[in-house]
Amino acid sequence: MASKKCETKRHILALSGGKDSAALAVYMREKYPDIKLEYVFTDSGCELPETYEYLDRIRAILNIDITVIKSDKNFDYWLQYYNGVLPSPQNRWCTKQLKLKPFEEFIGNGLVDSYIAIRADENREGYQNKKGNIRPIHPFVQDNIVLNDVIQILNNCGLGLPSYYNWRSRSGCYFCFYQTAGEWSSLKKHHPDLFEKACLYEEDHSDGRAYTWRGKNTRGYIYLRDMDVDSGVDNEPACEKSSKDDIRLTSVLKDLSSF
Repeated sequence: MASKKCETKRHILALSGGKDSAALAVYMREKYPDIKLEYVFTDSGCELPETYEYLDRIRAILNIDITVIKSDKNFDYWLQYYNGVLPSPQNRWCTKQLKLKPFEEFIGNGLVDSYIAIRADENREGYQNKKGNIRPIHPFVQDNIVLNDVIQILNNCGLGLPSYYNWRSRSGCYFCFYQTAGEWSSLKKHHPDLFEKACLYEEDHSDGRAYTWRGKNTRGYIYLRDMDVDSGVDNEPACEKSSKDDIRLTSVLKDLSSF
């Protein structure tokens, strides 16, 4: 009887357009050149223009191909599917439908080593695969790479940081519900068209229902148009969210920056 052919394991590094995953791509190329890596980017279709620009820089400077993964159904389709309910910290369907599912479909059932850019100075877990065919590997944790090291890696190779870090603290969709008032203000300044789209998503409900990116407080829902975005200060009291939830949910979002 012929012996069963061994299944070839793939090695995948998912880029987000953020600093950590970009630095990991540089680090892996320099320290582990014999590993044949696949570089992928899961495109929600709602990314900032600066994210695409940074990915182009990564391609050019590292001379690599990046496979773009995308759901065959866009944000507006899923928004209708969920009856107009906007994504929120309590209902992160955007991550599930536009990021995780396309990534898992791309992986399939084969064996994969997934290289994840969680740093040694972070206290969080990354993407967890339920099927068990994806083995997470954390080179930065293993080699004690911290934030200052990441910045040095990017500067030394000429990539530098993504330009959106000048006004925003993380990668992700332009309407990310984790944004602070100051970041919403900066979105209006740098991308007024995207800010306007985010406002319309809050307001365009023919049945009168209310869904907002920033939730509500004791006085009601907080709408983007009610913010004093020119100063980055809310006209309304701050949303009533516990600091525990803020820390937990922020760490979850960071997973997308370091698949």
